[in-house]
Formats: sequence, C-alpha cells, structure tokens
Amino acid sequence: MQDFSTPAPPPSSAVTPPAVPSPAAPPAPLTESAVVERLRSAGCVFAEDEARLLVEAASGPAGLMDMVERRAAGLPLEHVLGWAEFASLRIAVDPGVFVPRRRTEFMVGEAVALGRAGVVVVDLCCGSGAVGVALAAALDGVELHAADLDPAAVRCARRNVAPVGGRVHEGDLFDALPPRLRGRIDLLAANVPYVPTDAVGLLPSEARDHEARIALDGGPDGLDVLRRVAAEARHWLAPGGSLLFETSERQAPHAVEIVRAGGLEPRVATDEELYATVVIGARPAG
Repeated sequence: MQDFSTPAPPPSSAVTPPAVPSPAAPPAPLTESAVVERLRSAGCVFAEDEARLLVEAASGPAGLMDMVERRAAGLPLEHVLGWAEFASLRIAVDPGVFVPRRRTEFMVGEAVALGRAGVVVVDLCCGSGAVGVALAAALDGVELHAADLDPAAVRCARRNVAPVGGRVHEGDLFDALPPRLRGRIDLLAANVPYVPTDAVGLLPSEARDHEARIALDGGPDGLDVLRRVAAEARHWLAPGGSLLFETSERQAPHAVEIVRAGGLEPRVATDEELYATVVIGARPAG
C-alpha cells in the first residue's frame, strides 16, 4: 500500500516556471552638487552657475540628466537651455545659431546713446536677433528690421523679433532688406563675422563646433564682410544715421579706414572690462 503521508516527488518532466524579475529601480535624481561635479569634470569653468541654471530649467530627473550630459559633451550652455541672457533679456537661441556675446551689450549701449524714440533700426547679420530686440526694448516706438543669410538664424530671430513688432528678412546683407528702407535707417547695427579664416580653428570648441561658420569667418583678414557692408551703408543710412559693428582691437585701425572709404565719419569706442571694440561710422547730416 502506498504511503500518502509524504507527497510524491513531481514527475521528472515537470518544469519549474522562471522567476519574474523585479522592475529595475529608476536612477536616483541628480543633486545640484552632483551636477556641479559632472560639469567640473567636463571642464566647465563656471560649473556652479551652470548647474543652478540647468536644475532650474529641467523638466524632471531624466531631463536634467540629458541636459547635463549634452553640456558635458561640449554643447554651449545656451543651446542646452534654449536661451541666452543678453542686455537683461532672455533671448531664444536654437541649436547651431550664433550665441549673443556679453561684450556685444557694449555696442547696444553705444547705439542707444545715438538713438531716440521712433528711429528705424536694422540688425544686420542678426543671428538670434538679440541686438535688434535689445534696441527695441531700450528705445520707444522703433521700426525694427533684422536680416541674416542663415535660414536657421532667421527662424530663431523671428521668434525673438516678432513679439517686439519687428520683421526678419532672409538674404545676403542689404539684398535682404525692403527697398523702402534705403536712405531711412537711423541705426544700422551689423554684427558681422570678423574672425580671420585661419583663426577659426583656434576658437573654443563651443563656437567652432556648434555655431554656423558663416557667423564666425570674416575672410583672410577678418574684414571681408565689413568691406561689403561699409561700401553700401551710406546709401541705406538716413542723414545723420550711424553704422555700428564690433571688431578686434588689432583690426580697428583697418576697419576705420574701410568705413572712411565708404563715405562715413568713423570713430572707435572701447570697453576694457568687456574687451569690446566698436567702430561707429556716421553719415554726415548734410
């Protein structure tokens, strides 16, 4: 008689079902101190400030981790955030678009000093449109136009310029502008590229690898685009109107001669704290 007091072992053909793995725990959220350390290890000089901005901008832990890794990989902080602070304004900056530099705020200040309510302003080689937007914010009732050859810059600039009532045109320098502006521009801010071609490769990787080449390369001596602008600027400026552009301290004497050859009266303004050099060419009021 079979003894039923002890269960019989299962048949040898029985299969034990596999264990169901437990769900993986989500990665722990990055703390701000951890973000600082990651950015420091990637060579970010202002890691603390950047970490604070990234933490504030992130939509959640996964978004923060993605932003931190993109920044650590070398993307400009402004491209990671999607905006840049310029003249106390928040300017949208899309990937690949030239990031407005803090030193360019000096050019804006020089233009504001020459302006008045209701002036006609053109932001040539506008990139994100930061210069034009800053002038529209500082001067009442301006008629603002901006122009750039790069379609990506034009799309970005339209996002910034439209809210202040301006228009953005796509094309090569003055060819992009409506003919009705000829002889009417009071302030022509032309943030032309002025890096010599051979020096582009020496720029920080953030600019060299992530900004449009046409926004950086100014030709063999860095002044090719300026020559084209200065040759036509007098015909587009109103009597008493001014052309303003940045250049390097070394290039300034040559830039002055180019402006003078274009029929404008040049002068140079500098700001040592911002390492900014601005050449201003005025069309005689007569």
